[in-house]
Amino acid sequence: MTDVPLGVTVAVLLAAGLDWTLREPPAEYHPVTLFGRLVDSVDAEYDDPKRAGVAVAAILPIAAAVAVYAALWLTTPLPGIVTAVLAGLVLWSTSSLRLLIDAAEQAIEESETDPEAAREVLPALVGRDTADLPPELLRSAAVESAAENFSDGFLAPILAFALFALVSLPAAAAAATYVKCVNTLDSMLGYPGPFGWASARLDDFVMFVPARLSSVVLGLAAGDPDAPGRARRYASVPDSPNAGWPMGSVAAAHNLRLEKPETYVLNEVADFPTVAEGHNAIRTVTRAGIATYVIVALLGVILWL
Repeated sequence: MTDVPLGVTVAVLLAAGLDWTLREPPAEYHPVTLFGRLVDSVDAEYDDPKRAGVAVAAILPIAAAVAVYAALWLTTPLPGIVTAVLAGLVLWSTSSLRLLIDAAEQAIEESETDPEAAREVLPALVGRDTADLPPELLRSAAVESAAENFSDGFLAPILAFALFALVSLPAAAAAATYVKCVNTLDSMLGYPGPFGWASARLDDFVMFVPARLSSVVLGLAAGDPDAPGRARRYASVPDSPNAGWPMGSVAAAHNLRLEKPETYVLNEVADFPTVAEGHNAIRTVTRAGIATYVIVALLGVILWL
C-alpha cells in the first residue's frame, strides 16, 4: 500500500494543477530534455548496432526510474507531504495534456484562415511533413496527434503511476518515469534500422494496454461507449500496433475521416473534420484527460480510507 496518507491524491492534483497552469517545466530543466541529452550521447555508430540498441533500451529507462525511486525513497523519513509533492512534480514532468490540447486547438483554429500558421504549430505535435498539407489534412493531423498523444504521453504514465501507487509513492514516480523514458527513446531512436529496433519494440509492448484503454476512455468521453468496438476496424491500419486504437476511437465517435497521406486512412467513408468538428474532437480529449485525473485522485482517497 502507498505509505503516505492521501499522498497519491496530493501528487495527482499537484500535477494536474501545474499542467493546467504552467503547461510544461522550463525546457532547459525539463527531465525529458535531460534524458534526451543522455540518449543523444549514446546515439552513435556501433559494430553491432542491434545489440547496442537492445542494451540502450534495456538500461536507460530503468536507470532513470531507479534514480527517481532512490531520490523519493530518501525523503520518506521526512513529513509525508514532501514525498507527495516530489511525486507530483515527477508526474507533472512525465505526463502532458494542456500543452497538447492548446497546440491542437490552435492548429485547428488557424487551419482555414491561416494555414501557414497552422503548419508552424503542427511540428510540435506530429512528425510528418506539413508543408503541402491542405486545411482538411492539417485538421486531421491535429486530431490524430491529440488522440495518439493522449494515450502515449498522458494516459500511459498516469496509469503506471496509479498501478505502482499500490506499492509506494517512490515506486509510482519511478513507474511513470520508466514509461515516459520508453516513449522518449522510441521518439528519438525508434527509426527503421537495427539500432532503433529494440526501442521501437519496447515502446510497442509498454504502450499495448494504455492504447486500448485510451480507446475506451475516449469513447466514453465522447458519449459513445460503442466507439472502441467500431474502432477495431481501424486499429490495424497504421503500421503501429497501438496508434490506431485511440485515433480510431475518435474517428468512430465523431464520424471523422483521419488520414496521413500515403500511409493510412481511418474511417474512409466519412468526411474530414471541419473546424467545428475538430474542436469538438479535442474537447473529447480534454474531457478524457480530466476524467483520468479525477479517477486517479479518487484512487488516492480509496487507498487512504
